[in-house]
Amino acid sequence: MLRIRVADADVVLHPSGAALLSAQETLLVADAHFGKAVSFRKLGVPVPQGTTTETLDGLSAALAQTKAKRVVFLGDFLHSRRSHAAPTLDALQRWRAAHADIALTLVRGNHDDRAGDPPAGLGIDVVDEPLPLGPFALCHHPQTIAGAYVLAGHWHPCISVGGRAFERLRLPCFWFGDDTGAMPQHATGVLPAFGSFTGMHRIEPRAGDRIFPVADDVVRAIPALPIA
Repeated sequence: MLRIRVADADVVLHPSGAALLSAQETLLVADAHFGKAVSFRKLGVPVPQGTTTETLDGLSAALAQTKAKRVVFLGDFLHSRRSHAAPTLDALQRWRAAHADIALTLVRGNHDDRAGDPPAGLGIDVVDEPLPLGPFALCHHPQTIAGAYVLAGHWHPCISVGGRAFERLRLPCFWFGDDTGAMPQHATGVLPAFGSFTGMHRIEPRAGDRIFPVADDVVRAIPALPIA
């Protein structure tokens, strides 16, 4: 894990793609997309099995390592209405029963609008963006909100590293815009997608941005480009 400062607050970056807000003991998780694989299979697309269990195991590990008492999902909890399949919901119910002491909140994203809210039995508080928390505004969509530093998902950010184009690797990354006030329109941080079966979108860092790729279960820092 890597501890950094964002908006003058302590944030711990976990190699799963989650981020801990230390002062609030809150773990942020973006784009879990539970039930994406079953959604694809129902459309006749052959995809891997066990992705929901893999994602839930990763969430359990992140909670155990960070000691968080609350999880806020930054949108796209369920992938689609087809994600309400019994095996997916059963796995979620079992996980919830094993973590009954953890408070759960979902900030609705675009996939949640289509999938519908999670079943009430999961005990998840569901809200629209933004959700204020300390100096932050918790959202699904990256955006600018006056007086707050936005933490969001949606983009599934990654960077390309390596040599020639065909040898380059794509690594999921945390992407934090300027939080010094020099460029307030960039006061947004984007978490990598947490789900084990999600795509990635290559980003183009701007001056003042801080990028933290994840490789081999380690979060690394890339020097920020200077602000002109």
